[in-house]
Amino acid sequence: MPTDRTTDFLRELLVRQLTTWLPAALHRSRRATVALAWAGGDAGGAEAALRVVAGHAAQVRGRQVTVLVLADGATDLPARLGPIEADLPAEVTVHLLPGAPDRLPVAVKAAGAAGSPLFCFLHVPGAVSPPLLTAAANGRTGEVLLHAGSSARDALVAVGFPLVAEVAPVLADDPTGGVLAFGSRSDRSLEAVRDALWTVGVNLGVRYRNPADPAGETVDVAGDPDLAPLAHELLAELRRGGPRSVTDLRRHTLTATVYRAKDTVRTLTTLLRSGAVVREPEHGRLGGDVSIIPVPDEPSTA
Repeated sequence: MPTDRTTDFLRELLVRQLTTWLPAALHRSRRATVALAWAGGDAGGAEAALRVVAGHAAQVRGRQVTVLVLADGATDLPARLGPIEADLPAEVTVHLLPGAPDRLPVAVKAAGAAGSPLFCFLHVPGAVSPPLLTAAANGRTGEVLLHAGSSARDALVAVGFPLVAEVAPVLADDPTGGVLAFGSRSDRSLEAVRDALWTVGVNLGVRYRNPADPAGETVDVAGDPDLAPLAHELLAELRRGGPRSVTDLRRHTLTATVYRAKDTVRTLTTLLRSGAVVREPEHGRLGGDVSIIPVPDEPSTA
C-alpha cells in the first residue's frame, strides 16, 4: 500500500494530467471515458478526479462523459464521492465498481468506450496483466497513467502505445516507490505529463530516476537541473543512430530520460557550443526540423 506521500504524489499528478487531457478529448469527440482503478489504498484520487470533471462543466455540456472507478480497498468511497457527484452536470455518469483493476476490461466494454477517447489511471503495485493494458489502449484512442511495482515499458509497447515514458519517483518516506509509466500516442500529452511530474516533484520534494539506468542516479528537479546526464544521453543517441532532428531528440528525451522536452534545446545548445555536434542549417532558430549531427571523435595520437 502506498505511503501518504506517495498517495499525495499520485493524486496531484492525476489531477494535472486529467486537467490537460479532458478538454482536448472533448474538443475532438462528443463522448469520453475516464477510468480510475486502485489495487488497495483509499482511492483518494477519485474525489480529486471528479472535481476536475466538475470544473470543466461548461465543456462537458452537450457531450457525454463516463467516469469508471474501480477500488477494492475503500468501503467509504461511495459516501465520499456522493456530494461531488451531486454537483456534476447531467451529462456525466459515474460508475463505482468494487473489485481489483483487472476488472477494467469488462468495465470499459460495458461503458461503451470503444472508439472514443479513454484516459486510464491505474495503481497496480504487482504484475500488470496484458488484458488490463489492452483495455487501457482502447484500440487507438487510449491514454494511460500507470503506477506499478516495476517497469511496464515493454508491456505498454506490446499493446500498441507508440510513446512510452517511465520514471521512478524517490520520496523521503518511500525510496522504493515503484515506477510511474505513461503510454500515449500524443507528443503533446507526453510533454504535459513530464511537465506535470516536474511541477509535482518541486511541490512535494520528489526526485526521479530512470528505471532503465543501472546506476540508479537520481535527478533533483528543484531549481536549475543538472543537464550533464541529458547531454551524455543525447550525444550517445546521436552516435548510435546518426543525425536526428530536434523533434526526434525532444521525443527521445521524453521517452528515454527523466528530463523535460524543453531541456533538450538547452542541452543541444551546450553541445553545439562545445563542438560535440553541428547543425543543419547552420544558422537560425533551433526549431524542430533542424538536423543535429554528431562530430566524430578525433583519433588518439598517443
